[in-house]
Amino acid sequence: MSSVTPDQPRRPAARVGADARPAGRVPGPRGPAPRPGESPRGRAPLAVAAGVAAAWAALTSYLPVALVLGLAQLTEDAGSVTGALRAGLAGWLLGHGVPLTTDAGPFGLTPLALTALAVWRLTRAGVHASRAIGARGGRSPRQALTAAGAVGIGYALLGALAAVPAGAAPARAGATFALVGTLAALAGALRTTAVARLLAARAPTQLRDGVRTGLVAGLLLLGAGAGAAGLAVATGGGDAADMIGAYRTGVAGQAGITLVSLAYAPNATIWSASYLLGPGFAVGVDTAVRTSEVSVGALPAVPLLAGLPSGPVDGYGAGLLAVPVLAGMAAGWLLARRLLRIAAEDRAEVAWPALLAPAALAGPVAGLLLGALAAVSGGPLGGGRLAEIGPVGWQVAGVATAVIAVGALLGAAATRALRGKGRPPS
Repeated sequence: MSSVTPDQPRRPAARVGADARPAGRVPGPRGPAPRPGESPRGRAPLAVAAGVAAAWAALTSYLPVALVLGLAQLTEDAGSVTGALRAGLAGWLLGHGVPLTTDAGPFGLTPLALTALAVWRLTRAGVHASRAIGARGGRSPRQALTAAGAVGIGYALLGALAAVPAGAAPARAGATFALVGTLAALAGALRTTAVARLLAARAPTQLRDGVRTGLVAGLLLLGAGAGAAGLAVATGGGDAADMIGAYRTGVAGQAGITLVSLAYAPNATIWSASYLLGPGFAVGVDTAVRTSEVSVGALPAVPLLAGLPSGPVDGYGAGLLAVPVLAGMAAGWLLARRLLRIAAEDRAEVAWPALLAPAALAGPVAGLLLGALAAVSGGPLGGGRLAEIGPVGWQVAGVATAVIAVGALLGAAATRALRGKGRPPS
């Protein structure tokens, strides 16, 4: 057996500290740290990511408008690509809530189907911008706001540029596009960065239940409004066809006019929901379309107005007045059913305050939703008599708040009383 003597060389001692590496681990390549203002490797600069996302959102929401309006202006001997592109810019601005100036006066009736398309594309722009800067799943409100703000700035520049050939006010267009672009992109950025999930988890349970129930009630009432509007248009389908035929366009032109009318279908849905609630809507100055009164004068040849009622409801039609309450009751029933199921799984009881508080909160939530939609669904169709079109937002919000709250409370309380204290629903 050999022994180590002082004259023999010793093995170097293991290094301890920053230079020590675990055995078997291959050190990765070292590079210089990114300078301030530089993007980490594999990530796009914020300005580039937001600019590309905003431009793509603008292009994908503009091209369908240009195509539809190009068809609508076609006749057998008229129509041009330049005119279609210019009309598309005007319609695109109008879809974002930017009023247009015409010889007949201001035109500000926003086609909400186009608005929904633009908002969807901007939401996706917020998603793509957040991913490009590496903020996916980071739960950083600052990153979400930064990405949304950058998209909003880029979108505002595009809106201001589009206003010049369309004859709109560039400052008004830029401000409107900045607001719409930032809010819509923020919705996508909050979801991508998981900030929305974090905020929802930190919110009180009753608040989450109340918001969910109010949104369900509002959507149910809008669905009833869509059904009523569709039935009214189907009943007056002959008048609508005559109005379209009166434009004396070819087949392509009539198809374009039909598509333009469909772009206003969400407006008709909101007006119909306002009609069911009671406040109704106007189709001109000093006019009213309500379940208790219909006072209209001469109307323009617009297919959207072909399904207007001819008078107040009577007989079986009076049952329409119960639709908003039934929508609230259905939302309250769904709320109680879900809470009872959760309580049965946890072998607990559903306390009355935990049930009635979110049911009462559903009223203001639905009121804010329907009131905001009513406010943006109207606008002028020129000057003079047609300067007021659509419902009054605050009236719709007030009535919807009261009716939905009462209906949700009735539905939730009845379900709780019939199902018992925490027994699972059948």
